[in-house]
Amino acid sequence: MAEVVGNPGTEAGIPGGTVKGDDPYHLTPEGIKEPPKGWGQSLRHLGPGLILSASIVGSGELIATTALGATAGFAILWMVIFSTLVKVAVQIELARWTISTGQPALTGYNKVPPKIGPIGWVNILWSVMALAKILQIGGIVGGTAVAFSLLLPLGSEPLEFTSLSIWTGIVALSAIALLYSNRYTLVERGAVFLVVIFSLVTVVIALGLPFTPFSYGTADIVGGLQFAIPAGALGVAIAMFGITGVGADELTFYTYWCVEKGYARYVGPNDGSEEWRERAEGWIGVMYKDAFVSWCVYTFGTLAFFIMGAAVLHPQGLAPEGNEMITTLSRLYTDVLGEWASTLFIAGAIAVLGSTLWASLPSWARMYTNLLATVGVLDWQDTQTRLRWIRIFTIVLPVVWGGAYLFIQSPVLMVQIGGVATGVFLLAAVVAVWYLRNTETDPRLHGSFPFNALLVVSSIAIILLGVYTALNVF
Repeated sequence: MAEVVGNPGTEAGIPGGTVKGDDPYHLTPEGIKEPPKGWGQSLRHLGPGLILSASIVGSGELIATTALGATAGFAILWMVIFSTLVKVAVQIELARWTISTGQPALTGYNKVPPKIGPIGWVNILWSVMALAKILQIGGIVGGTAVAFSLLLPLGSEPLEFTSLSIWTGIVALSAIALLYSNRYTLVERGAVFLVVIFSLVTVVIALGLPFTPFSYGTADIVGGLQFAIPAGALGVAIAMFGITGVGADELTFYTYWCVEKGYARYVGPNDGSEEWRERAEGWIGVMYKDAFVSWCVYTFGTLAFFIMGAAVLHPQGLAPEGNEMITTLSRLYTDVLGEWASTLFIAGAIAVLGSTLWASLPSWARMYTNLLATVGVLDWQDTQTRLRWIRIFTIVLPVVWGGAYLFIQSPVLMVQIGGVATGVFLLAAVVAVWYLRNTETDPRLHGSFPFNALLVVSSIAIILLGVYTALNVF
């Protein structure tokens, strides 16, 4: 891999690492840059939220949300909207701490007492969630392999073990090769483009359903906005809350990309001056815009997939399960547009699931490396050592994820298990966010009254639903 694997000012917004001697995790006066003014100047500095969107749209929207719509119909529409909205304030508050200190999430999590030896209780829970997420991302690998097997079977008939094994290996190795080719920025741009196009097509189809045999009306929408969960849909709803919108894993890795985009480096070390406060507020304002754009993308995508599942699959008694997931989900297109649309859907599913894998891999490689740093295995501030461990995890993780899928072979179940674990860990994430806000975030940077009110409401909602999730699971 080339020495230069990224740049904190990379315009694509998703650097693959750092430039030697210009590490964005080191805050220096030389790295200071004045923040842009307004939306026009800020656009080229957006990016971390696009990584978030690429990661979210795959497992949450395409699989879990559609499965929820197919299972419950329109009855839980309110929860879809609530799920995407309620976590944003916590995401922004954690990123605020990161931009003002230059530290990523797991470094902060490890400061929350009490500790067991060198590791804090929040990072212990994060490790448990990470184990469950092996299943979820394994489901993403498997879903991508299933789509490829349907499109171009290799070695056997579509969906047979040989074809799935070959494609699982190809998907895993491709993810590794794409990251090591030093063309990750190009891959990210293409993946985000395909996700946006696929989501736009889905939104158009969802809005056009009232003019087809799978019509829905105002009564369906109004009924779905009533705060109720129908019998038999509780488990799916809990998993959906953990996955859709910004999950605990995504609000965690968002902090790494905020640093590597350059936000914290541009703010510089806190010298207590008013100039530092103004710079910090300016770059935090850019982060607000970045998070808002991301929220718009994944919220409209979520609603579209849910409505399609409720309007097309639910009346027919269809629910995506096992390796037939992609075939069932393709009915979202074929039942509305005709059989010719099956190939279109499968190609789109590959783009969405593949982009999720490619966005998740570098994020998880950073988080695992950061976890090892918190327990003393490596020095996070040593740039070359950090990059070496990130590369190790870039190789290891796709192999583990692919192996998990081949062992279980049920992408929907695997994704839902990861969703439940994510929902439970959100409790710990909220505690950590408030601890860091009160102990390390400069009080001058605390948000406005409306934002702080939203943060309180979001935190209470996450805690209540997290406790409810934990009680039902355990």
